[in-house]
Amino acid sequence: MEIPTIVLPPTQKIKTVEIPLPKADVPYYIPLVVPPSDLRDEKGVKPKTTTEVPPAPKLNLPPLPPIPIPPPDVLVPTVITAVTAVAATTVATPIIQDLKERITKFLNNKIKKWKENRKKKKESSQNSKKT
Repeated sequence: MEIPTIVLPPTQKIKTVEIPLPKADVPYYIPLVVPPSDLRDEKGVKPKTTTEVPPAPKLNLPPLPPIPIPPPDVLVPTVITAVTAVAATTVATPIIQDLKERITKFLNNKIKKWKENRKKKKESSQNSKKT
């Protein structure tokens, strides 16, 4: 018995494509130079002292019209009304929320019962038609 052999064709040289290395613009920053905490003046150098205080920055606002303040007989009832409204809203909100949840639950139960009764009536009417 002879061992089978395969004759392979001659190899061909394939040209390879050269891919250039990618380039990227990497952000950089100029490092900050922080002086050491034990920095001292050189010997023989006198520190500069200034007594002038830099002027405070000025803010230029447009002239506003005078705002009249209402008299006390108008201001007091207005403040009392506002405080009362805020207090009433703060107190009433949880109560109204609780009532809303209870009413919603009650109505959902009534609707559910109504649907069940309707379904039972439908089924009973279909059963009576069959017989």
